Amino acid sequence: MIKNIICLVILLAMCPITALAQQHAIEKALDDYNHAPSVETANRFFSLLDQEEFTEEKIHFSPQVPADSVRQQVWYWASEWFYDKQDYNQGKDYGLKALKLYHGASDSKADCLNLLGCIYVRLGDFKNAAAYAKQCLNIDIASGDHDRISSSMNTLAGIYMAAHQADEAEKLIVQAINHADLANNPSRKAVLLGMASEIYHALTQEEKALDYAQQAYDLERKLGRSLPAAYRLDQKASALMGLKRYEEAERALRQAIPVMREQGDLHSLAIADNHLGTCLIWQKRNDEAFPFFREAADLLVKMGDPVNEMYSRRGLCLSLWESNPDSARSELNRFNFLKDSLYTSESAEALARLNAEFGNDQLTIENEQVRNARTRERIIAIALLLLLALVAWLVIRHQRHRQQQHINKLMREIERLKAESEAARAAMASSQADIPDVEEALPDEPIPTIVGVTENEFLTRVIDFVNDHLEQGGFGLEEMADYFSMSVSTLRRRLQDATGVAPKSYIQAIQMQRACNLLDSGLQIADVAMQCGFSEPGSFTRTFKRVLGLTPTQYRARA
Repeated sequence: MIKNIICLVILLAMCPITALAQQHAIEKALDDYNHAPSVETANRFFSLLDQEEFTEEKIHFSPQVPADSVRQQVWYWASEWFYDKQDYNQGKDYGLKALKLYHGASDSKADCLNLLGCIYVRLGDFKNAAAYAKQCLNIDIASGDHDRISSSMNTLAGIYMAAHQADEAEKLIVQAINHADLANNPSRKAVLLGMASEIYHALTQEEKALDYAQQAYDLERKLGRSLPAAYRLDQKASALMGLKRYEEAERALRQAIPVMREQGDLHSLAIADNHLGTCLIWQKRNDEAFPFFREAADLLVKMGDPVNEMYSRRGLCLSLWESNPDSARSELNRFNFLKDSLYTSESAEALARLNAEFGNDQLTIENEQVRNARTRERIIAIALLLLLALVAWLVIRHQRHRQQQHINKLMREIERLKAESEAARAAMASSQADIPDVEEALPDEPIPTIVGVTENEFLTRVIDFVNDHLEQGGFGLEEMADYFSMSVSTLRRRLQDATGVAPKSYIQAIQMQRACNLLDSGLQIADVAMQCGFSEPGSFTRTFKRVLGLTPTQYRARA
């Protein structure tokens, strides 16, 4: 129990104290725009979103932008914001307002439709969720972009899964996997294989579910993506439990859970905890199951996920029933409260599945005795709270160190790709040196494209583009997408799949890698700032210090 309290304190420490204040500031800026819509109030809203790194790139409007275009973007990103904060009704309202301002079919309109589909799923309105997701899919089909088509089909399959229509989801996921193969997108295919595993698990076709989960896991490992690989292990465990291979399921979950905890994906961690607790209950190891259900319940309360919390409370009741009946009844009361407050057609089916798994005997036991007061752990909790400040400092320091290590790794990879590209160009120039009049047969300037190139070639062209445009300032995703003749959303997905990080972070790594090279060459800091895309040295110095942990002067003076 002490370990559980320590884990809770550490999780609390990981939440920055200023997060709530920043959320209020963003929502106030949105209210200011709604009361006095203007380019200035819109830019203030997007500036706060950019500080939170909520948008992929900085959004800033000039006074010449039409008012409806500004409104459309503000309301779309407001919908994204409230969806992220799990305020789904607000997200729905802003998404519907934004949708009215889109004219004709476009990737941006498809993104808004997709967002509304996800929001309606969270609201339990599967009819509207499917309607918007289908509109999104129709736009993507018309575009012929296999990657977008596979993504839209995956969203629609997820909606049917949430509505417990696994048969319909199966039809979509098979087509989605085919489109992912045509798009040659292994990252997308891994996600789709994972969804296929969940669908076949829901259809109780556990051998198929296990096969798809294993394929997804193997692909994620090949891509070197540890956190998605952990998700696939969780899906694999679900299929193994369906096959009553509990020991194998336990091993998979014990491998996945530490990765989720280390990477900070607390929602997935809570769901995996529920699965492992259930696996242990099936093995009649109730005492061992308790801490996993406890951690899951605490996390899900904070995240406001009552449906999955219901699973946790039920697991706590079962794991405590023999050792601590009073506490078990307390958890049963909480379970019944959630059941009564969430009793919709969706939660009714979820409860039916729970009852089918374990039987209903203990869930119908009446709470006949008054709960005994449980205070023996409060003194320990109060004492541990005194350590909160120290733990918070240590966690924040560790997070900054890991971020700096990650950006340094990206910079080394960028340097390697540049070196390989320069060597390849030099070799090609050498091999063509003796061929007469070769230049006369070539066009003046090749047409830029990234279709059909390898991942390394793709990243090399992105690096070249950013470096070539840093001084002019036009090195963002929109300019890059225009240059490569593709949509911003497609470029964003491909770049994130290739690097494993947000495009904004990768572009920043290119800037910092160039900055380090220029600083090593002895160039003045003001000139380095200008050549790396910064309008003034102070902004460059602050960014350099935040990303790499030392100022440009300190970097130059290092041993």
